[in-house]
Amino acid sequence: MKNQASKFKLTPLFSAIALSSSLLISPLAESAGLLKPSNATYADLKIKEHHVDVVIEDMYATTTIEQIFHNPNGNDLEAIYSFPVPEKAAVGEFSYWIDGQPVTGEVIEKQRAREIYEQEKQQGREAAIVEKDSYKTFDISVFPVKANQDVKIKLVYLQNTQTDTGIGRYVYPLEDGGVDEQKLSFWNRNEIVEEKFTFDVKLRTSYPVDGLRLPKHPNASLQQLSNHEWTANLANTAAASSTDEEGQPINTDSLSGPATTLDQDILMYWRHQPNLPASVDMLAYKESGNNKGTYKLTLTPGTDLPAFNQGRDWVFVLDISGSMKGKFAALVEGVREGLSNLSPNDRFRIVLFNNQARSFTQGYLPADKTTVENTLNQLDQIQPGQGTNLYAGLQTGINQLDSDRSTAIVLVTDGVANVGTTHKSKFLNLLEQKDVRLFTFIMGNSANRPLLEEMTRVSNGFAMSISNSDDIVGQLMLAQGKMTHAAMRDIEVEVVGVRSKDMVKPRLANTLYHGQQLTLFGHYYKPGEAEIRLTGSINGEKKTYTTRFQLPDTSTDHPELERLWAFAAIEELQAEMDYLGSDKDTEQAIVDTAVEYGLVTDYTSMVVVRDEVFKSLNIERNNQKRVAKEQKARETRASKPVTAEQHRVDKQQPMFKQQNASQPNQSQQRATVTPSRSGSGGGAVSPWLVILIAASIALMQIRRFKS
Repeated sequence: MKNQASKFKLTPLFSAIALSSSLLISPLAESAGLLKPSNATYADLKIKEHHVDVVIEDMYATTTIEQIFHNPNGNDLEAIYSFPVPEKAAVGEFSYWIDGQPVTGEVIEKQRAREIYEQEKQQGREAAIVEKDSYKTFDISVFPVKANQDVKIKLVYLQNTQTDTGIGRYVYPLEDGGVDEQKLSFWNRNEIVEEKFTFDVKLRTSYPVDGLRLPKHPNASLQQLSNHEWTANLANTAAASSTDEEGQPINTDSLSGPATTLDQDILMYWRHQPNLPASVDMLAYKESGNNKGTYKLTLTPGTDLPAFNQGRDWVFVLDISGSMKGKFAALVEGVREGLSNLSPNDRFRIVLFNNQARSFTQGYLPADKTTVENTLNQLDQIQPGQGTNLYAGLQTGINQLDSDRSTAIVLVTDGVANVGTTHKSKFLNLLEQKDVRLFTFIMGNSANRPLLEEMTRVSNGFAMSISNSDDIVGQLMLAQGKMTHAAMRDIEVEVVGVRSKDMVKPRLANTLYHGQQLTLFGHYYKPGEAEIRLTGSINGEKKTYTTRFQLPDTSTDHPELERLWAFAAIEELQAEMDYLGSDKDTEQAIVDTAVEYGLVTDYTSMVVVRDEVFKSLNIERNNQKRVAKEQKARETRASKPVTAEQHRVDKQQPMFKQQNASQPNQSQQRATVTPSRSGSGGGAVSPWLVILIAASIALMQIRRFKS
């Protein structure tokens, strides 16, 4: 059979980044925790234990959460636990302990899952369910938590990981952003872990890492096992639980302290060593005898994107709605940092929006020091309030563009549009009419990422999600390269030479920016040598990059790739509906894919009932089998050492070759952040302290690490 090419064009659909540091969460913001109706009279259910185990390896992260709930009341109750949706998280495993044994959940259509859960609850039988509340939260319901007894659950989710300019980032989200007013008015929540809390990370990477950092947790225990392996640990054990399983006292000097509150994101950065090669890395999964395999390709380009020299226009569109209270002062400081890095040839304009939008600067101003300082001093006096007319803000920002100058719009918002035009297609149509790049900081875990990311993609910009626990100045440093360097536009990617199809990618633009990686997922039906071609234009000049690699006949170390492919495919289907409107066939395609690969989505949920109930309902235990396969693979991977560049496939024929190199097969270097050598004790190495100034430290509460 003739070889087929798997090809797609990264069409204009979305972009984002922003020059704001406004992620200091309002004291009114809620956190992960157990919910109960505000008017309920029974005592709060308790979170006795909360254990998080994270393994970041081979360019994806596996997060395992185990919790024990306790019911201090005299009657049986339902536990409802809510936490923010982690960015790009594929929830594929949920277990509920019944009769002392974990029972793995199965994914079915959302409405049917809820009906089964309610039916079992009415019968007084054990049941649990995981549901997704759009982009806002994952909600876990468990029944019963028997009077004065405990229940135990486990949740596992997968995330693709990437580095930006040599910096990796992982967030365990706990702050929900406080933007769902109806939910906040109905529920109280208990976010206290009464007894034991642990957070453990294992970082295993075939490219050497020289620093680890947890910005808001300087007392984390960090250990470098080798250039390729690190661990990070947080733990807290309340005095009431300082006994072993047999009730004997244990030494908890390093752990004891007050109960842990689940009200602050846990964020970890890692920094790769400088001078690493640009590369193509591949993972594949294919069982022996199975005619279909799954691959993941990660392209890390070199540094051949030139810096801009000509002047540009910058339009800052800033959210001053009520949900920004507690964040606005830090937002202003972020804008100050952004403006201070503009070229003297640049101009800027500031637009503010809440219920309405207005041009704060009344036109463009020169980006000189005096003008910037005067403008920001006036901006300091603004008091946030009222609703969020995001459409009016964006529309005002797009007006008055100068066709003779390159323009970028910097949007800073939590994206919860609740006034005026709110339909996603209207935002996308507005951006399609203008030749402008949209850069957005997506603030908070409950921000409307689907809307903001799709807006960014339409404009060929870049999106960056920001947590309260981020190193804000460091994030600005990474963002600066996206805005001050040329980008590779109109990207096309092909995989040829084998029968390859179903190529999808995480939600990226048709543009590659300075320091950015590109991840591709696909299926293949014939092992052997394949060729990958990346084509794009840099400053109007067409460029093509190629290399060849082998797709294996059998490879069983990474069964999780199947779920990651499915998650990326579902994102593409959802984006298609967001752009073209709801479609029953597309919704059914999402349901079918999610059920086959065991994923919780807007249309599917994961339900746990007794084994005999699964059987009586004719629900096959496909996810149970998939979970067992993944658990075994994780154990196998953990027993193997990490070796240098173990997944790189373009060593012999580098895809990103140096220009005029003395050696024809010498690879370009990756883009990196120039590190400061401040050491890695206590809170680990900061990759961006070189640009901190004393005022930034005081205003943004960013700490320098111990030597």
